[in-house]
Amino acid sequence: QVQLVESGGGLVQPGGSLRLSCAASGITLDYYAIGWFRQAPGKEREGVSCISSSDGNTYYVDSVKGRFTISRDSAKNTVYLQMNSLKPEDTAVYYCAAYPKRYSSYCQRGRSYGVDYWGKGTLVTVSS
Repeated sequence: QVQLVESGGGLVQPGGSLRLSCAASGITLDYYAIGWFRQAPGKEREGVSCISSSDGNTYYVDSVKGRFTISRDSAKNTVYLQMNSLKPEDTAVYYCAAYPKRYSSYCQRGRSYGVDYWGKGTLVTVSS
């Protein structure tokens, strides 16, 4: 059984940092493009970042460029999202998603088409 489990969310003040983790069981994340999405209350789900499976290239939505960093730890079968300089508008439930290679382009564009597996999400609240 495949599972993606996000962790690391919580309450943080504006300007603070969090590191989200997406840990997998039942699949090897190195073989998948991994995307991070978020959904704020009353808003559409938004693709935030993606890391490719083949070349490790990374992609970010403009609103998080320079603040968020996506990375992999193959030994731990985990993908991370380091979030710095957090803003109240970053408040959302954050989800990770695994794409097979043939759908990597959708990951890179922040689109959810082609996702094989989703995690259940972790809540990030940025507030003073």
